Amino acid sequence: MTDRKRIIVALDYPTTEQAIAMAQQLDPARCRLKVGKELFTRGGPAIVETLQKAGFEVFLDLKFHDIPNTTAKAVRAAGELGVWMVNVHASGGRRMMEMARNELSQVQNHNTLLIAVTVLTSMERADLAEVGLDIEPLEHVKRLAALTESCGLDGVVCSAQEVSPLRSVISDRFSLVTPGIRPAESAAGDQRRIMTPEQALAAGSTYLVIGRPITQAENPLKSLESIEQSIAALV
Repeated sequence: MTDRKRIIVALDYPTTEQAIAMAQQLDPARCRLKVGKELFTRGGPAIVETLQKAGFEVFLDLKFHDIPNTTAKAVRAAGELGVWMVNVHASGGRRMMEMARNELSQVQNHNTLLIAVTVLTSMERADLAEVGLDIEPLEHVKRLAALTESCGLDGVVCSAQEVSPLRSVISDRFSLVTPGIRPAESAAGDQRRIMTPEQALAAGSTYLVIGRPITQAENPLKSLESIEQSIAALV
């Protein structure tokens, strides 16, 4: 893979002012930024455009999950906004994902990557059982990843601990985006299935989503640089 910029910093902030202040402490040549539901609901497309004007590529992490036509139109809007990556829930099924892929392909000059969420990294087997899925998370992740690739999407979000077994059922070109990444010295927080940056890349992760270890550091850019150094031999 030629893309050496593997770190996506999660801007999990309740206000656009806080998000922009953090972005100003980072370097668009060294990372991409993730805008999630809370920040986008507060700031709308304007926050994405502000970050893009500062030189950042944006992963719009809104996890669309609706009837096929509604999801496809939302994905198209994200593509027209010029985001680097956008996602849907794979549990929305084949028709939803294929329609979203086809709608995105109609955006002129689009380069937006479309990926799918498999199983949220906060969920364990007991959580799946409570929603009617009495199955190990890994088995469900493998099933959804294979479905996502067959629908023509670019990758999936998954736990880093699931990367190695996933690589046995999907192709090398299929991107694996892994949240729940914590340097060894960081607290786990609310994530249940975590891994260090080095472990995740060695296992086969494509992109690493890292939030608090960078955004809550006394010097975020220095923390980013430290993580970069830890994975330099692997990218």
